[in-house]
Amino acid sequence: MATMRAARLNLATGTLSVEDVEKPTPGAGEALVKVEAAGVCLSDVHLVRGYFGKPRLLAGDTVTLGHETAGTVAEVGPGVSAWKPGDRAVLQAGEIRDGEVWTRGVDYDGGWAEFALARQDTLVALPDSIPFEQGAIIPDAVSTPWGAITATAHVGPAQSVGVWGIGGLGAHGVQLLRAIGACPIIAIDPSPAARERALAFGADVALDSADPDLRGAIRAATGGAGLEFAFDFAGVTPVREQALRQLAPGGKLVLVGLSGQPITIENSTKFQSAQFQLLGHYGSPEESVAQLIRLEAGGRLDFARSISEVMGLEQAAEAVERLEKKIGDPIRIVLRPSL
Repeated sequence: MATMRAARLNLATGTLSVEDVEKPTPGAGEALVKVEAAGVCLSDVHLVRGYFGKPRLLAGDTVTLGHETAGTVAEVGPGVSAWKPGDRAVLQAGEIRDGEVWTRGVDYDGGWAEFALARQDTLVALPDSIPFEQGAIIPDAVSTPWGAITATAHVGPAQSVGVWGIGGLGAHGVQLLRAIGACPIIAIDPSPAARERALAFGADVALDSADPDLRGAIRAATGGAGLEFAFDFAGVTPVREQALRQLAPGGKLVLVGLSGQPITIENSTKFQSAQFQLLGHYGSPEESVAQLIRLEAGGRLDFARSISEVMGLEQAAEAVERLEKKIGDPIRIVLRPSL
């Protein structure tokens, strides 16, 4: 039996370990991808800490983590004609089965391994011009804010936007908002380093969430109007309450960061009379990854600054700890099985 190394999480015990497992064999319509890079996401931290249930498409409580994956096709199964060994590809973060979305590395085995199995229609070609590390993070760290901005909120040019939480999602949110012409883009984060990063990624203004005159600063930046859109990329209840208070009449609060906490509205009468909107967002439309790859390949976007650190697969547990504790203030840590 051929084996490979994989970072496996036992959800019943919360134990993350790198171990030898059976190397998958591609079935009909599937491809086996040699993993070159796999992103470490805050959702992976949440999984390790037990915030999600057991994998829905696997027997038992153990799953190979990793929903951000890029690599080269190693083998193809029967009926696969669009892909051949050696092709560079990004794996979608999930797939649709019977009308339901299933997430890679959550509901079925993901990319924190030497090899990953993928349905052929969940592969997206990765040009030679884009490094694997940058390609790997597109399926979530970039495509999730892209979907939130373009598909859920429908932000347009010259519209005012507040971005709360300038981590892995928020930093890309700022860059993508800049690309579509939102103005002004106001970043809000308690961390000075995060605020500096927001300005480097294209924010017009970066504010401290603890500023007692935050409302005044936002009103000054928006000509007294307030925000047309507020994005919560942090997934923190106080952020949501604070963001809601900064909206202009008819403004939209978009929830992207996951918290698992109840959503409360301090003043429902004001919420209704001001015609505020509360929108939930998760993931991205299927075409988002291909769109973003084209935009980066065409020079419209640059994700080189997003790769904070590259670590070996054997260091998966350390990578989770570094992200959870914000050691080094990472945007995205990437695992490379070849290291």
